[in-house]
Formats: sequence, structure tokens, C-alpha cells
Amino acid sequence: MTATPLSVEGAYVGTSGWSYPSWKPAFYPAELKPTEFLGHYARTLPTVELNTTGYRLPAEGQFERWADQTPEGFRFAPKLVAYRTSQVATFEERVRRLGDRLGPIRVLVGAKRDEGFLTLLLGSLDPSLRLAFDFRHESWEDVELPPNAVRVDDLEASAGFRYLRFRDPPYSEKELRDAAERIAPLLAQGVDVFSYFRHEDEPTAPEYARRLSDYLADLTPSQGTAQRGTRPH
Repeated sequence: MTATPLSVEGAYVGTSGWSYPSWKPAFYPAELKPTEFLGHYARTLPTVELNTTGYRLPAEGQFERWADQTPEGFRFAPKLVAYRTSQVATFEERVRRLGDRLGPIRVLVGAKRDEGFLTLLLGSLDPSLRLAFDFRHESWEDVELPPNAVRVDDLEASAGFRYLRFRDPPYSEKELRDAAERIAPLLAQGVDVFSYFRHEDEPTAPEYARRLSDYLADLTPSQGTAQRGTRPH
């Protein structure tokens, strides 16, 4: 499968999920079967949030099939709901089936601060994985994270990647341009930036993703078009 180019190297812009029949015919062709949605999506955008893993963990074969439907350089961002460390090993084993399509893992933490739990959780995950912590309680505000981890929406993190979630549409052209201006300097420093737009019934999310990618390309013309897969995941 031919790799689709990124608009700018390191700029992974996509949506939260892809399996939405209501995106026909504006994004998916009217005649496209649901089983063909992912392949079409992955030829258009370079990454997607895999939220289903936060509700029910699919079988190993499903991850392999998803990977097979995407081009080289595509990245999935699975969701891990952190409340039982006993399930982490199974989660990691399954998502590893994505192979080099595995991107950062969004770790949703809804409970109050418990550094003992965080230590157990981090100790249960391979430190080579890129983790984006989505803390939902303010008590986690100043917690220290390891070098392979960031907070969601924290542009000031020190790791080699960032993870942004755009959850409050609609977005104006100015808002998308402003977002691109915040992201572009990170890309210039060699930081991978993963950005995801919330899905809605209308296919506004992939359109926002496309427009943000276009603005990033405009702001970093010296990079030209970067081929997917040129950076490690």
C-alpha cells in the first residue's frame, strides 16, 4: 500500500474515530462499504484516535486487520482507561499487534491523584511507549511524568511529542490558523505533534483536520512535503 505524504513532517492530524456512516457522501463516497471506511480514511489523514479500546478491548486479530488496511506511516492512538493495572499487560499485548502503526497511547485517568497508582501503572507499561495522560481531576496538576509521557494539550512538555485534542467545535479559520502557529515551531524542532478533532454527525472533523494541515504546510514551506514513516513511532 502506497504511503500517503504528511503535509509537514511530524504533523499527525486526524479525528476521533473513523467509523461514521453519517460522513457519507461528503467524506466517504456514497457507495463505500463500512469495511472500507478505514482504508479510505487512511489515504486522506495520517492518524486516528482508537477510542474503542477504552470501552472493550478487541481481539488480537482485529488490531492486525486494522494495521493491514492502512499505509506505511499511519498511526493509531489507542485509548487506555486507567483504573486497573491488572489489565494493562493485556492491553499492551493487543495494541502491539498494530506493529509500526502504533502511535501514542492516550491514558485516561478519572480518579483523584494517587502517585502510588501512577507508579504501578507506569511500571506495567513498556517505557518505550509514548503516553499521553488525560487527567480529569485537578489534583494531578503538578505531577511529574517520565520522559516518554506528556499531558494532553500541554505544548510545554519536554518529551519528543505532543498530543492535542480539539473538543469544542466549531472552529473558525482564525482559530485553526492560530493553532497552526502554536504547533509549527514544535515541528521545526523535530517534535511530532498528534492532533485530533472530535467527531460529529457531519464530517466537519476531517475537514478541520485537512485545513489545519494546510495551514501547517503554509507556515513551514521549507520542509516541503514529508513522507510518512520518516520518523520513529
